Amino acid sequence: MIFKKILNFNYLLIFVILILVTIGTAALYSAGDGSFSPWAKKHITRFGVFFIIMTIIGFIDIKLIYKYSYLFFFLCLFFLFSVEIIGTFGKGAERWIRIFGVSVQPSEIIKVAIILALAKYFHNLRFDFIGKIYNILIPAFFILVPFVLVLLQPDLGTAISIFLLGVMILFIAGIRIWKFVVGAIISFGSFPFFWNLIQPYQQKRVLSFLNPELDPLGQGYQLIQSKIALGSGGVMGKGFLEGTQSYLEYLPEKQTDFIFTLIGEEFGFIGTMFILILFGLLVTICFYIAIKSHHVFGRIICLGVACNIFIYVVLNMAMVTGLMPVVGIPLPLISYGGTAMLSIMVSFGLLLNVDINYNVKKINQ
Repeated sequence: MIFKKILNFNYLLIFVILILVTIGTAALYSAGDGSFSPWAKKHITRFGVFFIIMTIIGFIDIKLIYKYSYLFFFLCLFFLFSVEIIGTFGKGAERWIRIFGVSVQPSEIIKVAIILALAKYFHNLRFDFIGKIYNILIPAFFILVPFVLVLLQPDLGTAISIFLLGVMILFIAGIRIWKFVVGAIISFGSFPFFWNLIQPYQQKRVLSFLNPELDPLGQGYQLIQSKIALGSGGVMGKGFLEGTQSYLEYLPEKQTDFIFTLIGEEFGFIGTMFILILFGLLVTICFYIAIKSHHVFGRIICLGVACNIFIYVVLNMAMVTGLMPVVGIPLPLISYGGTAMLSIMVSFGLLLNVDINYNVKKINQ
């Protein structure tokens, strides 16, 4: 049985994952001044551990995943709430908790939990009932409670990504367009209140995004240096280990949020387009598995994972190219960071599971 499941694994998905991790390792090697320490070695080690976790998730009976989806959500919500009590600070926000001596960022894991919870909810809901207002209350809880908790940390970037993920899944599930229009009007109308709610340093990030030259040595520094590095890469790039902006330490956070800039400087437009093609292929694989799936639970999981990847990539690239404020969003499988990679690899494990169990008809039994 296990051997049959191994044969049915989506090896194209695994191949694309391996290429992206290899690119990330090479970029982190470059960011470490031509050394595997301190980032590239940990990146490979984490991937090895998380790859095993991904494979195990692929083997689990999908009915068990369905059965415990709500439990997993509330467990993640508990850890997210515990950040307010026992969390540790980093980069101006209280984001991490320590579990068995390991630092974990619950705001990344909660994204997978939201996908599973919404997938189970809409699997049990008849399509003609989706339009009822009262049937949106529970999905709104699954989205808004984590959104508010993450916003209070404060982690504006992750909070925005959680909200966008939830909204996109609601759209996929069949919520009417007019409800999103009303929500957008309310959101824009509450902007003054929201502006006063966010932290002063976050307000400065937004203002520096609108005009980086206002504070070129402060809040606007990262964005200005990122644009210089990307532009200097040209079409072909300066070459591996030849990125002057990163090697001369002009580019902060080059191993995490701004890893795409380092790649753009060293490999140019061609290198960045290759990465975009790989992520596009990942999203396409998600859609293929979703279309193949016979059950709503699997379809929403696959499309939710696709939306999550899309949000990660678009927000990160928009951030480093100056199309949106710097909000701290990593690039999946490439940026340095343990919890974000864990979250993505768990998502890929769910994809493999749905692909293997696409023809299960009665998933809630």
